[in-house]
Formats: sequence, structure tokens, C-alpha cells
Amino acid sequence: MTAFLFASLALYIPIGVVVLTILILVVVYNGLVSGRNETENAWSQVDVQLKRRYDLIPNLVETAKGYMEHEKETLEAVIKARQQAISVADGSVVDQAKAENFLSQTLRSLFAVTESYPDLKANQNMLALQEELTSTENRIGFARQHFNDAVLRYNNRVQQFPGVMVAGMFGFSEGEFFELQDEGQREPVQVKF
Repeated sequence: MTAFLFASLALYIPIGVVVLTILILVVVYNGLVSGRNETENAWSQVDVQLKRRYDLIPNLVETAKGYMEHEKETLEAVIKARQQAISVADGSVVDQAKAENFLSQTLRSLFAVTESYPDLKANQNMLALQEELTSTENRIGFARQHFNDAVLRYNNRVQQFPGVMVAGMFGFSEGEFFELQDEGQREPVQVKF
């Protein structure tokens, strides 16, 4: 009887180890897939807010154009930066961050120039666009934070054991954070009219 019990255990233990290993592999793999999907969803939320900002910029430039005849270079720089950001939209997160940082810089220069145009500062369309752009910038900031939080959670899953082993086997790679490149860009966009 004892020999039969040991023979049964000798058979069940390896089967149990294999089943347990498969269960752990499935749980870790599903966690990585969930993390990757959460990261992609968070990026799409950033993308929605960036597109909203892209849509506001032409209206802003058109409103300012009538008042700022001598500032054509500034207006063209904003439009160029917007087009560049749109063209990079399907690129990597790092490329998108660089383009967005450049766009923010050109918007800052536009807002700095508008300070010398009192009629423009009092224009109702410009005031409404200012409010809308400020709201959108806040939304972009929250969406970026959510995205970076999702990337952090995902990267932790990819880098920690046993996820690092499963990630390597199935081709999961670390996500990229949406970071500001220039310390000066860490300052909030000041929109004053």
C-alpha cells in the first residue's frame, strides 16, 4: 500500500508542478497583455486631447492674424509646429513628446507677442479660445499623467519576476514615458490676454 501511495505521489507531483507552471504562465501573460492594453488606451486618451489642441490652433491663429500683421513669422511658426506635431502623431512616444514640446514653445511665443496688442487681448473670440486652450492644456496634462502611470505599471510587470521571463518569451517590451525634454518646458503654459 505504501509503495502504491509513493508511486501515485510520484505521478501526481510532476503533473501538479506542470499545471501550476502553466497557470502561473497564463496569469502573468494575461497581466502583461492587460498592462499593454491599458497603456495603449491611456495613450489614446492623450491623443484625443492633443487632437483637440490641434483643432483649436488654426482658430487661434486666424483670430490673431487680423491684429498681428507684423508678426507673420510667429503665426507661421505656430502653424508649422502644429503640422509637425500632427505628422508625428503615429510615431513613437518620444518623437511625439518632442513635437508637442516644440508646439508648446511656439504657442508661448505667440502668447508673449499678443501681449503687445490690446485690441486682441480684449477680443471675445480670443478670450474664448484662450479659455478653451487652457482647459485643453489641463486635460492634456491629466491624460499624460494617466498615460505615464499606466506605463509605470506595465513596465513594473515587464521588469519584475516572473513577468520578465514571460515578457522575454512573448516579445513584450517596456513602454516609453511621455516626458518633457527641456526643463524650461516644465513651466505651465501662461495664456494671458
